[in-house]
Amino acid sequence: MNIDRIVAAAERLAGHAHCTPLLNAPLLDETAGRRIFVKAECLQRTGSFKYRGARSALSALPQQARERGVLAFSSGNHAQGVACAAREFGISAVIVMPGDAPALKIANTRAYGAEVVLYDRTTGDRDAIGTTLADERGLSLIKPFDNEDVIAGQGTCGLEIAAQATEAGVGEADVLVPCGGGGLSSGIALALEARAPHLRVRPVEPKGFDDVARSLIAGTPRTNARMTGSICDAIVTPTPGQLTFPILKRLCGPGIAVPDEDALRAIAAAFFRLRIVLEPGGAVALAAALLHRASDQDVIVVASGGNVDSTVFRNALSRFGKTD
Repeated sequence: MNIDRIVAAAERLAGHAHCTPLLNAPLLDETAGRRIFVKAECLQRTGSFKYRGARSALSALPQQARERGVLAFSSGNHAQGVACAAREFGISAVIVMPGDAPALKIANTRAYGAEVVLYDRTTGDRDAIGTTLADERGLSLIKPFDNEDVIAGQGTCGLEIAAQATEAGVGEADVLVPCGGGGLSSGIALALEARAPHLRVRPVEPKGFDDVARSLIAGTPRTNARMTGSICDAIVTPTPGQLTFPILKRLCGPGIAVPDEDALRAIAAAFFRLRIVLEPGGAVALAAALLHRASDQDVIVVASGGNVDSTVFRNALSRFGKTD
């Protein structure tokens, strides 16, 4: 993986993926005691950064393979990204999703025209289910993060951050990125290495599901003991990706883990100060910036997704007084 592959993905995504804004709110800065810039990937197609990687991967498939259809496994955002991109190409998509995924994400994936196959997250093996279905039907498997074209697509977000940070006059800064398997974090890190080496990625995860943070400390991949128990469903994965971890290990700063409660408080802050809607997994980086400050330096936060259940959103907004 290198910058050339990310640039090629950006060319394929031109006219399809949005260049999302880098937002700033003085009242958020006052809360944090430093400047916070928020890369609003919640405003991306399908409501999350995942569209970038999905469209990149599908556009890189040979035409014959693409026409046979694609398969993905996801708790929701990658599912929607692949389903949307597949519909744009006029091909079929089968998506393997955990039965406890947010109803909104399951419904949206179906609305894009994909066939949804549900499984039990605690007892099922999504990789095995996906591989079996792909083999049986001749489908191309689009993994959520362990796919070079997916990583390259996510890296286009980093190209935008590099340019927008320069425009905003940001010097040395951490770039806090919500992290599951590491596709977004590693893609952004590769892009910044080439275009803005003064910016350093730090992955952010839910407390108790911080396999990447622990892996970075250990120097080898670590696994989460469980796969349920956090509202940050979008970024709960078993272990860092085989392709992503070497990149994270080489380029990223220490990981950060935040409790679910802080993610909810960050959702409220994002809505009332920036007027953007985030889901819990998409808000953990903002939570880290607001509530787990490690320095007075400027910080860039990736708000990775906004596909939030209405009940969770109302619950989060009730916490606004605690962040203000």
